[in-house]
Amino acid sequence: MGRTQADSDPAQFPQPIAAPEGAPNVVLLLIDDCGFGQFGTFGGGIPSPTMDKLASQGLRFNRFHTTSLCSPTRAALITGRNHHSASFAGITEIATGYDGYTCVLPKSCGTIGEVLRQNGYMTAWIGKNHNTPPWDTSLAGPFDRWANGLGFDYFYGFNAGDMHHWNPILWENRNLVPKSPDPDYHLTTDIADKAINWVHQVKSIAPQRPYFLYVATGATHAPHHASEEWISKFKGQFDEGWDKYREVTLERQKKLGVVPQDTQLTERSKGLPSWDSLNADQKRLYSRMMEVFAGYGAQCDYELGRVVDACKALPGGENTIFIYIAGDNGSSAEGGLEGSLCENLFFNGITEKWEDNIKVIDELGGPKHFNHFPASWAHAMNAPFQWTKQVASHFGGTRNPMIISWEAGIKDKGGLREQFLHTIDLVPTLYELCGITAPRELNGIPQKPIEGISFAAALQDAKAPETRKTQYFELGCNRGLYHDGWMASSPSFVPWEANRGEWDPDKAPWELYNIEEDFSQANDLADKYPEKLRQMQDMWWVEAAKYNVLPLDWRATERFNSEAMGRPSLVRGRDELTYYPGNIAVPDACSPPMLNKSWTITADIEIPEGDPVEGMVVTHGGIEGGYGLYLRAGKPVFVYNFLSLDRPTFEASEALPVGKHELVVDFKYDGGGVGKGGQVTVKANGKTIAEGRLERTVPAQFSLGEGLDVGMDVGTPIDFTYELPFLFTGKIEKVHFKLGKTDTGEPAAKEPA
Repeated sequence: MGRTQADSDPAQFPQPIAAPEGAPNVVLLLIDDCGFGQFGTFGGGIPSPTMDKLASQGLRFNRFHTTSLCSPTRAALITGRNHHSASFAGITEIATGYDGYTCVLPKSCGTIGEVLRQNGYMTAWIGKNHNTPPWDTSLAGPFDRWANGLGFDYFYGFNAGDMHHWNPILWENRNLVPKSPDPDYHLTTDIADKAINWVHQVKSIAPQRPYFLYVATGATHAPHHASEEWISKFKGQFDEGWDKYREVTLERQKKLGVVPQDTQLTERSKGLPSWDSLNADQKRLYSRMMEVFAGYGAQCDYELGRVVDACKALPGGENTIFIYIAGDNGSSAEGGLEGSLCENLFFNGITEKWEDNIKVIDELGGPKHFNHFPASWAHAMNAPFQWTKQVASHFGGTRNPMIISWEAGIKDKGGLREQFLHTIDLVPTLYELCGITAPRELNGIPQKPIEGISFAAALQDAKAPETRKTQYFELGCNRGLYHDGWMASSPSFVPWEANRGEWDPDKAPWELYNIEEDFSQANDLADKYPEKLRQMQDMWWVEAAKYNVLPLDWRATERFNSEAMGRPSLVRGRDELTYYPGNIAVPDACSPPMLNKSWTITADIEIPEGDPVEGMVVTHGGIEGGYGLYLRAGKPVFVYNFLSLDRPTFEASEALPVGKHELVVDFKYDGGGVGKGGQVTVKANGKTIAEGRLERTVPAQFSLGEGLDVGMDVGTPIDFTYELPFLFTGKIEKVHFKLGKTDTGEPAAKEPA
């Protein structure tokens, strides 16, 4: 550089980072809660033409494994590290302070989104995000562990384990998405639309750059929501029941070649009833529940097909790697033995009765319920394996279909691959295919080694050596170990039973399988080869110590109690909190903790001249549970939704006059345990206008995905007497909460690790 530009060399701008020449686009499609025997491509009873098409153009993998639960699989999927190494031993709502269990993704486990972004890729995450700590999901942030902060340029979706598909709470990057005006709105369609729109935009603007598109549907996780148009396609198709379904599925799987011809159908898992033991009404209800689920799943595959077609039609479509994973774990048994209208009951340790659920059989799949089919149907979806989601010891919880299609890179169209693979192996495989070296340091942070192993060679050679020799499994103390063709398995807890007792890992039984000869884990060889089993058990403990699996933790519903677990919190220790109009979609984890204690809500409002005031003053939760204080025809109303089972309502007899008012809802908790009742008093300007008792209260959590709203109702309604968003037509100055001390009837616990 000289004194002026005239006597200086020509200026040069810093150039944007370019991806390696010829780097492929990557489209990663992930379905939620899906079993090995669910979709037609792998022998199931739900048609999957999108999966069929990709399989015919690419490869089917029949020994691909997940972690048996959503958040852990997703953490492994985007980092290439084992789920405990990435601190995701469970879902975010049950995190504890132990290293492998915090559900705070370490900066030392950089995501594929961030790595590809720094290597010239455009990146998007659309759909479900269950990898952000709940205490970080409010508008107060921090945002470094939202999807954008994890390396994705664009995010559209929800920050929760599941979401209502008719009235979801969604975010576009950091912005709350308004309720759709479309009367036929469905979340799966919306996710597909946004994925297509994003890829169209970025490839129009920057056609020379490759993209990484991660689409994670809410389907087929509960709630099982589908239109009657989709449900009716399956009328009568499941009337023969779950036992017959498993038999027929295995026959189809053998014909398709996705299982060996000598594969045996495993026994029905312990505790599940036979179809023949049911009465006629149970069969009618459970068949309908399966029809709803089938419609839900079929629509999901259809919508993903729209995404695939859009990506293929773009220039460079032939150089696009499509990875379609049918499940982040096996099919879910969280509907319990009798099915569910409100999945949140399971997480509060409460069971349902089919006699109650059959009363609304024609409403299943619609917006009024958070429905889930019975555990026996989940077991059938996982055919030919034992067990279900949450059971990491057996393939019913961990083996999921995977398809990889790449027109420019795979020659063996329609081929089958049988190498033993794990979710963590995808990241290093994609790095190799994209010509990228995993960084030793990312954003100034030294990185943990990638624990997955690339299987890129298997894309070209069906006989490529198996790169994964050993893999541990653990989820909720259900344990397993794969090593050189053998699988040791120790199922410890039944997923459809929320309440668990004490457990001794040294007394828990183990099973042993030679899965080179026994594809489905049908023949337990523990008694025949005790020394081999002992070797596998010892190896499991070594792997557990290596990857932050210890200490083992078998607590269940109690881990949902954030206060008891000592998780980071924006509200813990605050006995008074104030909110203002515009505070909406405050996540459950950041909302006032009002369970198992006395509390008082005070709302300062003003009634203007004119028509009677209507609308929501304050609400927490939705159709799954919670409360709401609102005005209807000018009259104050307080509703307590006990997990959709009943909704005690306390309504004033007269409308409030014009002017300012202090509305108070006071609850005096009986105490002496969790979920107890108490006295409700509603006052206006110091005068009692309604009162009564709650005979029971929510013990563990109001909602799975909805929190606090002031001045309107975002998400689902607390009851069905009003239309969303139920904007308050008066004026709200503020809403104040005063909280008592938690009373669970137990001595104060030590601060947990």
